[in-house]
Amino acid sequence: MANQDLPSGAGKVADDYPEVWQAFASLGKACAEAGPLDARTRRLVKLALAVGSGSEGAVHSHMRRAMDEGIEPEALKQVAMLAIPTLGLPGGVAALTWIEDITDGRE
Repeated sequence: MANQDLPSGAGKVADDYPEVWQAFASLGKACAEAGPLDARTRRLVKLALAVGSGSEGAVHSHMRRAMDEGIEPEALKQVAMLAIPTLGLPGGVAALTWIEDITDGRE
């Protein structure tokens, strides 16, 4: 991913601290390759982690990547539905709105 494709905060870190960004990217690659999950499952898990952390920016970032990777909108929206029993209705609904920020712009 090119620095210009990164969210502004991450892009600034990548530009200002390239060694730190490279180490971070290497860690992400190593973690992704540490187990048997396929790319689609890893993306859904990363989206769920972003939802669980309550980070709208991370949800948007993982949503853009998921859509670019061809993951269907209904599967992505199901992540928000799965969040409801754990995070509560408000957390699940917030996640759904963040997810739909991206799906509604591309459907």
